Amino acid sequence: MSGYCGLLLAAGRSTRFGSDKLLHPLADGTPIALASARIMKAAMPRVVAVVDARNSTLCELLGLAGVEIVQASTVDEGMGTSLSAGIAATMNTRGWIVALADMPFVSPATVARVYAALVAGLPLAAPVYRGRRGHPVGFDRRFREDLLALRGDEGARHLLSQHRQRLELIECDDPGVLHDVDTPEDLAMVRPQPDS
Repeated sequence: MSGYCGLLLAAGRSTRFGSDKLLHPLADGTPIALASARIMKAAMPRVVAVVDARNSTLCELLGLAGVEIVQASTVDEGMGTSLSAGIAATMNTRGWIVALADMPFVSPATVARVYAALVAGLPLAAPVYRGRRGHPVGFDRRFREDLLALRGDEGARHLLSQHRQRLELIECDDPGVLHDVDTPEDLAMVRPQPDS
């Protein structure tokens, strides 16, 4: 059995954005999904991205960045189905740090803290900023079958709610854990700075 895996969900359809938001450049020119992948790569030894099989540009971009690619053909069914596909492709691991490719403002240090919580033996872990739970979320392999069974667009929210007493909430000064990019207006937000 190998170590832990960073799982980047990058198969969304960008319906609210109006174009492929994952390829849209940030202020420094880096595509959103690539920025998110680099954050994961800075904190974890292995990162796998679930990408819509029809998005060859994104597959190539993330592959060149050293991210393993899982091409999913059922992504239209929603985030839960994408997450399940990623788990199925990385079964032989001790656990997963699940991140969203449209959240390019998370600090690598936050990812590293969630990762460390799993390595320390905690079953579930997630960052919290000002009382609100964010991403990424860490899952120990004991939740593998539950994750494999996910379908639809809810993702793992129900699973986390069902096991909330086992969820380690990691307080952080990282507002990026709450900030996903759904519309072009979301990009107007300058990367937030931690509280001093």
